[in-house]
Amino acid sequence: MKISEIRKLLKNLISGDVYWDKEILEFYSVDASLYQIFPKIIVIPKSEKDVITTIKIANKNKISVTARGAGTGLVGNSLNEGIIIDLRNFDSINIQKNFVEIGAGVQKGSLDKALKKKHKFSAPNPSIGPYCAMGGIIGNNASGSKTIKYGSTLENLIEITFIDGKGKKIILPQNQTFGKKILRIAKKIDVSKFPKVSKNSCGYRLDSINSVQDAHKILAGSEGTLGIILSAKMKIRSLPKKRLLFVVEYQSVYDAASDCLKISKSKPSGLEFVDRDTLVNFDFEFKKNTKCLLFVEYDTNIDTKSKSFAKLVSGKISKKITKEKEIEKWWKYRDLALSFSLKSIKFQDRVPHIIEDATVPLEKLGELFSLIEKTNKKFHTKTIMYGHAGNGNIHVRIISKRKKIFLIDEISKYYFEHVFKLGGSITGEHGDGIARSWFIPKQYGPKNFKAFIELKKMLDPSNILNPNKITSHKKHLKKLEPL
Repeated sequence: MKISEIRKLLKNLISGDVYWDKEILEFYSVDASLYQIFPKIIVIPKSEKDVITTIKIANKNKISVTARGAGTGLVGNSLNEGIIIDLRNFDSINIQKNFVEIGAGVQKGSLDKALKKKHKFSAPNPSIGPYCAMGGIIGNNASGSKTIKYGSTLENLIEITFIDGKGKKIILPQNQTFGKKILRIAKKIDVSKFPKVSKNSCGYRLDSINSVQDAHKILAGSEGTLGIILSAKMKIRSLPKKRLLFVVEYQSVYDAASDCLKISKSKPSGLEFVDRDTLVNFDFEFKKNTKCLLFVEYDTNIDTKSKSFAKLVSGKISKKITKEKEIEKWWKYRDLALSFSLKSIKFQDRVPHIIEDATVPLEKLGELFSLIEKTNKKFHTKTIMYGHAGNGNIHVRIISKRKKIFLIDEISKYYFEHVFKLGGSITGEHGDGIARSWFIPKQYGPKNFKAFIELKKMLDPSNILNPNKITSHKKHLKKLEPL
């Protein structure tokens, strides 16, 4: 069937909206990455039936379907050339005592406001969380500053409802048949090849499937390649009664890394890092020789932590904050790190996000900083660093002339080869997308990659769901946005 006929068929059969105007296709051809892929059709479904119909038509006509939330992905996760299915209408929020049921299109900011009224919160909190859609948060296995205590999305999932590549509605872990199939595949993996890190969004997390009751976790970090998520149930918690935030200055990133090991044992609810290029944007006068900051928050045993914290750190405690409004003000500084980095890097010096999300075991954090330094020297680049120090997850923004973009492959190979040696993962929370999927076989080895392909074929036998991601060997699909 011709694409023009598919467009008309979808227009006639679904109750939602179907677009193929040039301007709208152009809008959906980009996200927060530097990649651009033009789709052929945009579908904005109103119902579960619309999603099923779209997938069945796509399956019959061998055209891809890629789910899109808010388009905040940094590595081209939601870009493809077939049908883009925008789930904005799936925006229901149903709050219960210990969990919340949310539609895939719910924005995290809306969820946070609704939960706050009930004195609750949801643990995954990406720095641009208010603008992220929950389907994307699940699809990337997003985390954030609270992961050190409360876990990533994967650890907070209870149930997922999705449509597979054949148009079948599946609820996991309720569906025992599919649960058993997923478990059988999970038992084939070589667990030793999975990095021993506290955050990992690379490949399919088959290492998290220990029973049929874990089957739903496989959707976390799957980037819409195994199914179109409609809704999910996630854990929620009571807001802490008190919080305590320390901001600590360091003259060396290696001293900060060393302190992170000691601090992590004191069970903080947040342990974050920003470098000098980021902290100069803060409305506060730090020492001239300050190279980086650690943000350390506690939300239990405040009095004890307040008295004992100074013994844990070698840096200078520049702020000790207990007032809620001031704590939020300082976390806002941390959350704006991405924005500050973009402001600091001229457009012509921005290159695709590829090495920006590696995670290593916490005891290797100092070695990761050393690797970043060696990478800059080897390739004559500069970097801006910030991230989730307590999880060994440092975001790295490369500054290099776009005319040298051919270096990106070489930088990535060098950097990830050393990340693997450190026992790390190529991505802690941003996902594989266009940028990193071709490194997955190198991270996990042939046995695990074979299991990934088997899982993909089981849930999406025609390979129509967000193809060329995770189980693809292709690299850097399509092109960058025009210069």
